[in-house]
Amino acid sequence: MLYPSIDSLLEKIDSKYSLVSVAAKRARAMQIVANPQMEKYVSHKFVGKALEEIYGGQLTYRIAKKTDGSAE
Repeated sequence: MLYPSIDSLLEKIDSKYSLVSVAAKRARAMQIVANPQMEKYVSHKFVGKALEEIYGGQLTYRIAKKTDGSAE
């Protein structure tokens, strides 16, 4: 069984697309700079660690406002 489960992760982030996007960006950042948010991880892979941070409430996201791009 996967830890954390997809159902528990979707309680933290509302869509699978957003979940994948946030986890991938965090995993990429952890590969570049070792900046752990938790003391101990179950997973050894960066994506798994990112998902654990989301589940633990250590990692959040916000939706950027859209701009219309028109010059006035």
